[in-house]
Amino acid sequence: MPIKTFRGLLTDSVQQKIRLSTKDGKTGYRIIKLDIIPEAPIASDIEAVVKIFKITQSTATNTVDFSDGNLLGCAVWWGGTTGADDPQDWVQIFDREIFNQDIYVTGVFSGGTFKCNYYLELETINMTDNAAAVSTLRDIRLNPQVGG
Repeated sequence: MPIKTFRGLLTDSVQQKIRLSTKDGKTGYRIIKLDIIPEAPIASDIEAVVKIFKITQSTATNTVDFSDGNLLGCAVWWGGTTGADDPQDWVQIFDREIFNQDIYVTGVFSGGTFKCNYYLELETINMTDNAAAVSTLRDIRLNPQVGG
């Protein structure tokens, strides 16, 4: 299946919407890659938490809760200028879940003064009428704003 890529630059505690929904809902997506790197990775000590959600978030946080059914993926970066702190990047993708609605990317960064780049690859999947309806209804139930 074709791959769609998205990239962006997040500021601290700001949410970005990635528009994926279609009129018929028959195009599904699955995360296959999520990478992050701060805008200035060796300028100073940096910690970043970037998360991807199925529904809009009221606030961006640096906590990660794997039991949150709306969390699709998470990446954490930490590193610094001392040389002893080698940059680290950790990525977790959940269950290769298929979704057919917009997704939301949030980022929280140490000190709140940094920006962080993200790169996201999504596999596109043709969905049957039934699968599209189930996915759309599930998303509407979780987030009433999806329908309106």
